[in-house]
Amino acid sequence: MTAFHGTTIIAIRHNGKTVVAGDGQVTLGDTVTKHKAKKVRRIYKDKIVVGFAGATADAMNLTEKLEEKLERYNGNLTRAAVELAKEWRTDKYLRRLEAMMIAVDESKMFLISGNGDVIEPDENVISIGSGSVAAQAAAVALIRHSTLEARGIAEETMKIAASLCIYTNDSITVEELT
Repeated sequence: MTAFHGTTIIAIRHNGKTVVAGDGQVTLGDTVTKHKAKKVRRIYKDKIVVGFAGATADAMNLTEKLEEKLERYNGNLTRAAVELAKEWRTDKYLRRLEAMMIAVDESKMFLISGNGDVIEPDENVISIGSGSVAAQAAAVALIRHSTLEARGIAEETMKIAASLCIYTNDSITVEELT
């Protein structure tokens, strides 16, 4: 799978709250073409939050596919994520989609990729995109060494990622589940 430029998405679960945050920058080659894109959104009766990195049309297609799977499996995020990853990996058309996604509900958190990956993190933090390493490191440090709540950690994490990654800006969208 290609490393995607143009975004940072992070999901954090801390003190009973789950937050997904993403920046708003869209980059075409070496030019910023949009500053306030919304790459994090609620789906399936506002019970699931997804964030995506990669080609926008591909990510939107995958979001719709995930929502179809959630409908089919009565909101079971684990089952829907596994079925989406299976279909994504084996379908001739879907295999060509260039995107990754994070999907969370009140108890589960997954990174889903076209390689068939459905990864649940060990430390209640997962990130994707070009600024993901900086974001994940910042989030883990803040969880361990600050008194911030999940939303504050996400906001600070995205500021740090934006200061280090040229494909990430500080215009962020944050969605919170409690």
